[in-house]
Amino acid sequence: MSRLPDPWQTGLAAGWRVTDASQLERDLQLECDVAIVGSGAGGGMAAELLAKAGLRVVLLEEGALHSSSDFRLDEAQAYPQLYQESANRQTADKGITILQGRCVGGSSTVNWTSSFRTPAATLDWWRQAHGLGELSAAAMQPWFERAEARLGIVPWQTDPNANNAVLARGCEALGLSHGRMQRNVRGCWNLGYCGTGCATNAKQSMLVSTIPAALAAGAQLLTRVRVRQLQLTGERVDGVLADALLADGVRRSGRLVTVTARQVVLSAGAIGTPAILLRSRAPDPYRQLGRRTFLHPVLLSGAIFAERIEGYYGAPQSVYSDHFLHNGAIDGPLGYKLEVPPIHPLIMAATLPGNGAAHQRLMQRMPHLNVTLALLRDGFHPQSVGGQVRLRGDGSPVLDYPLGAVEWEAARRALLSMAELQFAAGARAVLPVHEDAGLARSWRQARQMIAALPMQILRTRVVSAHVMGGAAMAADQRHGVVDGYGRHWQLQNLTVIDGSLFPTSIGANPQLSVYGFALRAAQALRQRMA
Repeated sequence: MSRLPDPWQTGLAAGWRVTDASQLERDLQLECDVAIVGSGAGGGMAAELLAKAGLRVVLLEEGALHSSSDFRLDEAQAYPQLYQESANRQTADKGITILQGRCVGGSSTVNWTSSFRTPAATLDWWRQAHGLGELSAAAMQPWFERAEARLGIVPWQTDPNANNAVLARGCEALGLSHGRMQRNVRGCWNLGYCGTGCATNAKQSMLVSTIPAALAAGAQLLTRVRVRQLQLTGERVDGVLADALLADGVRRSGRLVTVTARQVVLSAGAIGTPAILLRSRAPDPYRQLGRRTFLHPVLLSGAIFAERIEGYYGAPQSVYSDHFLHNGAIDGPLGYKLEVPPIHPLIMAATLPGNGAAHQRLMQRMPHLNVTLALLRDGFHPQSVGGQVRLRGDGSPVLDYPLGAVEWEAARRALLSMAELQFAAGARAVLPVHEDAGLARSWRQARQMIAALPMQILRTRVVSAHVMGGAAMAADQRHGVVDGYGRHWQLQNLTVIDGSLFPTSIGANPQLSVYGFALRAAQALRQRMA
């Protein structure tokens, strides 16, 4: 199997307009038709569609440009280069660690390729509870189909690796429904290091698909540039004011970048987009901005097997179970989706409970370790109201996401479900990822231990890679920041095109949802600009 060529080498040589703002020697001023802030799933899809329509597009990306020529399957290199806060972004109380991309391509460059359409039950809820009557499964189907065709999203045909096979085997033993993932890959080498950037260009992230296409159509890309605020006059956005960053991607260089645009698109993610609007003092008459931010809070359960699992090899996610999403009302006790994560040494060492010799012993058993995860479907239960994006004193964003009774109740159920499944799959011992947990040698012992564990932050390990909401769409301005096409209710020429417009969590890995909604919103924007 041959490695696909790095499109950036040939593209840059051909004259793609790419500016690393850390190299600026003076302030930079640009004019365009559309300024897009963020180059992830939303911004990347919008950039291609709008640039191919003949519009002058400028993309502003806080992170740096790294491509397959730079990727070495090395966690220690990848996390500082490609993730927000070196893959250690946390909620305000430090209770949840959040993985988000910060590079050209955003989280699409570093995600694990799992691709689900927005579940019909979620769309139905948005129609009924949030008044978004146009968002039926039938209405969204063409947009999902278009995204799937563009990005090679099809069911994964290769046998699951041993880590995913544990999930399938446990589901079969317990009679739980399960299925195979769809993945956005072409010519995948099945290496398993998707989270460090795809070294073979098989992953159809924005880095190798839509952003190169947009640049080939004449778009311009600015990297290492952090948007400070939008420049507002009355009900319009005149442009974008940004700070050039130094080569470290953190400190400001002192150079300013100003982009004047007819239309502005915010695609900075569900923490970044609300933060920009807050720093800009954007109109927010009903105090909706930054609120109802959701995370799919993730619980983890480890299991030791006699055989080698080697969860660091092979497609990271290829099996899932929605059994626990469908065994109750959508607005009842929180349901959860079961998947597995890849198991790599650095992220495993930072996630496993314990310290000292006990932690070392667990690390030594890594080749025999399976990890199962449960994504909680937050935002539907009346008491599941999500978190709120706020600004620190220096203007940087922080997400306040308190975990309440409904989340902790679901967390305990999820730990129980995963332990039972792992024993059913043949585990010798199970370890709930909790600071007070130990290795349970039987399902009975695990059940007793989990029932007694205190469900508290910093004791129960909770992580997330899916940030949604914070600038939610709604049927009217009293209940949301934007309308069903991402148009800001008070600012005439501002559109939000990223996961921040979702009014609840998705209940599934959200990248395909962002792609579909991005195409829909960008097409509407193009028609408005015609």
